[in-house]
Amino acid sequence: MHRTLRATAHPWTTRPPEPRRHLPALLGLSVLLAACAPPAPVPEPQPENRSLGENVKVFDPSMPTSEIQAAVDAVKTQQVNAEFGGGRYALMFKPGTYGTPDKPLFIDVGYYTEVIGLGRTPGDVVINGHVNVYNRCLDTGTDGQPSNCIALNNFWRSASNLTVKVAGGEGCQAATNFWAVSQAAPMRRVHVDGKFSLMDYCSAGPQFASGGYIADSLFSGTDAVINGSQQQFIVRNSEIPGWSNGVWNQVFSGVKGAPATSFATLDGDGKPANPYTTLPITPMSREKPYLYLDAAGEYQVFVPGVKTNSSGVSWASGPESGGKTLPLSGFFIARPGDQVSILNAALGAGRSVLFTPGVYDIDQTLLVNKPGTVLLGLGLATLTAQGGAVPVKVGDVSGVSVAGLTIDAGATNSPVLLQVGTPGGAGGSASDPVALHDVFFRIGGPGVGKATTSLIVNSNHTILDHIWAWRADHGQGVGWTVNTADHGVIVNGDDVTATGLFVEHYQKDQLIWNGERGQVVLFQNEMPYDAPSQAAWQHDGILGYAAYKVDDAVTTHQAWGLGSYIFINSGADIHATHAFEVPVRAGVRLNSLLTVQLNVGLGVIDHVVNMTGPATIPPAGQTEGSTVISLKQFPE
Repeated sequence: MHRTLRATAHPWTTRPPEPRRHLPALLGLSVLLAACAPPAPVPEPQPENRSLGENVKVFDPSMPTSEIQAAVDAVKTQQVNAEFGGGRYALMFKPGTYGTPDKPLFIDVGYYTEVIGLGRTPGDVVINGHVNVYNRCLDTGTDGQPSNCIALNNFWRSASNLTVKVAGGEGCQAATNFWAVSQAAPMRRVHVDGKFSLMDYCSAGPQFASGGYIADSLFSGTDAVINGSQQQFIVRNSEIPGWSNGVWNQVFSGVKGAPATSFATLDGDGKPANPYTTLPITPMSREKPYLYLDAAGEYQVFVPGVKTNSSGVSWASGPESGGKTLPLSGFFIARPGDQVSILNAALGAGRSVLFTPGVYDIDQTLLVNKPGTVLLGLGLATLTAQGGAVPVKVGDVSGVSVAGLTIDAGATNSPVLLQVGTPGGAGGSASDPVALHDVFFRIGGPGVGKATTSLIVNSNHTILDHIWAWRADHGQGVGWTVNTADHGVIVNGDDVTATGLFVEHYQKDQLIWNGERGQVVLFQNEMPYDAPSQAAWQHDGILGYAAYKVDDAVTTHQAWGLGSYIFINSGADIHATHAFEVPVRAGVRLNSLLTVQLNVGLGVIDHVVNMTGPATIPPAGQTEGSTVISLKQFPE
């Protein structure tokens, strides 16, 4: 991940990230949810007899703040630099209040760490203090102080279902909650009462950030949310007191207090002055399932219902209605090392699966064929394909939720990592759609990975609510012929809605949309960095491949807030004929389009959409070039 950027009122410079560093995976804390009895034999161990493992830390408000602080600091120390490490953690807080304004609790969220409130609403768990993500400082300067501090690779972490009453901190960091993240770092069902920044402006530069995703959250400070250096961001079904600025693409959907659309207002360089794209309502949504404790102290999973044309938070008047509550006793509690045959036996018996934190080797397909099944990961639980397996297939059934999972390709090519519905099948329900929430795909990074396509959606009415499909540009197992992957996402179903769709670095058309009446709210893309030559990256007389391709036969499709960026690190002179490729007809509408050139001299997107829009060539003296379709819609 490498970005350069231009932010309002800040003279950012350009510098690629330095090599990543890692910490050893050592941690000895152990807090268990339930008694640790041995698992029952195949086929179905009872969930009440399986703990959630030592990597789930459950905190009670009666615990001293110092004890909680020590526990969360120990997780932070291990995870803060463990970008491709094996640790996975869930920090869970029972209903109550933690810390005080005078003795606040500081939770710094590192890689593969999920901070979760266990109340029915965010107000049931109150943190006096901060829930922070800061820049990673990759160098030490000549003065011995940290330098080259960025958030560009602050991936794979989350916070949900709690209230932060901002308190404490020292110097520049006082009285501000920082959430300096990039992709795959969602914030959901969070109430921040106080100053909130999506950029860590307190560390040494360059302070780049490249997120991100917020949903169903309330920000009640008197100051506007500080966007700072965030290049693209989506906020959905939330409430904010304002938004400070924009860099390339800022999208608001169903957000009270959001700025008006101003994407077509250009500055003197021909770039959006404030690149805001605002939808007053979200056309279709379903919130992510979440774990909570009921009045009797029993664990339940709430699965929210589907909403159309909605705005604001779901919990404004108390616990949301319209969903369903599933007792945790109905789930199979999966732990790393479980055989897929055992998981499939549970799924076949109609049970949902809760994946406790860890990395799971998946050597055969998990088959989800019962309506209403939930696959819910804690601590960014990771499924790694083995032997070319397809890790997950969802059948032609309604109401399935897949949430909080990272799916990695293995060293042997998989045809697909997650398939929703069968090809040509009749799956899909408008009233009870399949929904994917915070599902992240990786081709390479932790090691060699190969997969032809990361995600294929065949079922109608599917909701894609925050997806990051990533062919790795750094880490282990990275190279044009090493981590091979043709496509990130292929959508064949009709009436599919995507809110927050991030697809990066694939080697052919990165997103292919074949279904009718698709809707996309924010699409972010980077072209592959490592094409070795133009001859290796072209087809049918077209230079490169499209970031976003709508099939020629599609008659109706709409999208808002679309960006594609090009950066070439192979040393080759590479062009892409266009970033977006769509049929030109009245029913196909793309709103607020943007292309960006990240490094000068190598890598040019010749047109924005089809043969419309100028090339991404920077003006004299500038370190980046960008072009926009300044009209609100394409085609006119």
